[in-house]
Amino acid sequence: MSKYQIKDIKGVIPALVTCFDENQDYDEKRQRNVVSSLISRGVNGLYLTGTTGECFVMKPEERMKVVEDVVDEVKGRIPLIVHIGAIGTKISIELAKHAEKCGVDAVSSVPPFYWKFSEAQMFNYYRDISASVNIPMVVYNIALAGAVGFNFIKSLSTIEGVKGIKYTLTSKFEIMRIKEEIGKDFMVYSGCDEMAIAGFSFGADGAIGSFYNLIPEPFLDIYKAVQAGDLKTAREKQQIANAIIMFALEWGFPLNIKAGMQWMGVDAGWCREPFGQFDKATEEKYQTEFRQLKKKLGVSGIPFLDKL
Repeated sequence: MSKYQIKDIKGVIPALVTCFDENQDYDEKRQRNVVSSLISRGVNGLYLTGTTGECFVMKPEERMKVVEDVVDEVKGRIPLIVHIGAIGTKISIELAKHAEKCGVDAVSSVPPFYWKFSEAQMFNYYRDISASVNIPMVVYNIALAGAVGFNFIKSLSTIEGVKGIKYTLTSKFEIMRIKEEIGKDFMVYSGCDEMAIAGFSFGADGAIGSFYNLIPEPFLDIYKAVQAGDLKTAREKQQIANAIIMFALEWGFPLNIKAGMQWMGVDAGWCREPFGQFDKATEEKYQTEFRQLKKKLGVSGIPFLDKL
């Protein structure tokens, strides 16, 4: 049974990496260690088996195993949202029912993709999944899966069970509009790590992002600063985070995040093909140039940078 209400799922929520071993098999031990480390660093929740979690190169039963292990490791200490998106509604319903049975607090899904589905077909997708479980659905709006417009978001909000949106677009002004026109109780989770300050400033309840696996600290500071009305501090922390993100993105995702976690002693394992891996020389170059960036930034208090 879920422990948290959707209104209680707020703050900085890493889109959790999924850990694989050198043979690209799921690695439970590494996964548990990553979860434990993130909880110790103060994150406010976790978003499982999403884009950052490499979900679309995983079998459904593997995604279920990740959920089981993370739920067991977390033991109710923080809220959990599980991404159950797939092209087929039947698969998504199976994943959603399993997630609910495990005791997670909400499910989430990208719209069905690859084929150009109509709004009616997408509406039915969310309606059918929401009807299959008794926990909230958080719509995942991201350009990679075909972003939906504001009017369709309003339409989706009429489905019983759809209680929020993960808004991974750069046009943050719609976050304010969602809160004003759909309602303050409709939860909004800002995506786009490099725009967290914008999301929180426009009224997002939380932020779900990839780099929160590696550097949650500046984002926790941004969240607290915006809540306190201290936009100067929030901007400073966002600038630091963005320097790290923009540099890392030049080296390939998500292996850039997993390599950085490894350097700071949190072994998140390998990526699955076709994402690829760093060879030794490339990773050494990446780390050397990151040390140069650290020197240029001249900051401390971020464990990832401190341990470089």
